[in-house]
Amino acid sequence: MSRLISAAATVSNNCAERMAPGCVRLVVAVILTVALTVVLTVALIVVVGVTTVVALGAAIQADILAGNQKDILLLDITPLSLGIETIGGLMDTIIPRNTKVPSRAGRRYTTSVDGQTNLKIAVFQGERDLIEHNRKLGEFVMRGIPPMPAGLPKIEIHFMLNADGILKVKAQELRSGVEQEIEVRPQYGITEEEMGKMLLDSIQNAQTDMAIRALLEARNEARVILLSADKFLQQNANILNETEISTVKSLVAALKTTVDGEDKDQINAAMEALNQYSAPLAHRAMDLTIAEAIKGKSI
Repeated sequence: MSRLISAAATVSNNCAERMAPGCVRLVVAVILTVALTVVLTVALIVVVGVTTVVALGAAIQADILAGNQKDILLLDITPLSLGIETIGGLMDTIIPRNTKVPSRAGRRYTTSVDGQTNLKIAVFQGERDLIEHNRKLGEFVMRGIPPMPAGLPKIEIHFMLNADGILKVKAQELRSGVEQEIEVRPQYGITEEEMGKMLLDSIQNAQTDMAIRALLEARNEARVILLSADKFLQQNANILNETEISTVKSLVAALKTTVDGEDKDQINAAMEALNQYSAPLAHRAMDLTIAEAIKGKSI
């Protein structure tokens, strides 16, 4: 390690000025060489500086090309995470930072509103939990989704990042086959210094971001449960007695009062109370529906 650092110090001034825009990828080689963790990688960038770290990576590569290193492999990686916006302005990462390039990853999503036929897919780059703190790469609207109840459509979103750094985002509704895609260049228009600052900001705000994400996820889940509870009461009022209907409405009202608050624990407690009471009622409704469906039929 001392030999590599010495070599980097010797060539740092000339090397740093001649590096290509994608040279920040070489930072991973430094990490592999000195056996540092990801956290220490960021710390090294912050303390030493992006230019010096890039020069160190260039020195390692030069040493490999000169034939002095036989057991080191340089990998092309993504410097920042890539993902999409989800409900509440949250970033859902699909390709994490430091993923080897080329790479492909996907995830399945669904709709949040009954009869939803369009879905906006916004692509972001960064390490923060809220998309407002990350870098928007592009967006497109997936149209023609067959109208179905919320949660029923199956929409797969795939990220395909090729060796040239071009990201193809493809969305497909599996039931109907409707699909749409977009291509973006994650590295275009951003400097190594800006990427380093984004990494530093993610570390400095990690605790706050985690708390905000937990609160927003609790709110999102609570709103879904509220919609389901209202629908359940409308569809099953004839099999519920007045006490059951009144209790469900009371628990729904209690959840509504907490959903816009700042205490995720209160939201989760209200959701749990509603779920525990309504679960046996939902089972009864399901049993009656099944019994009605098979009535008069031999099994």
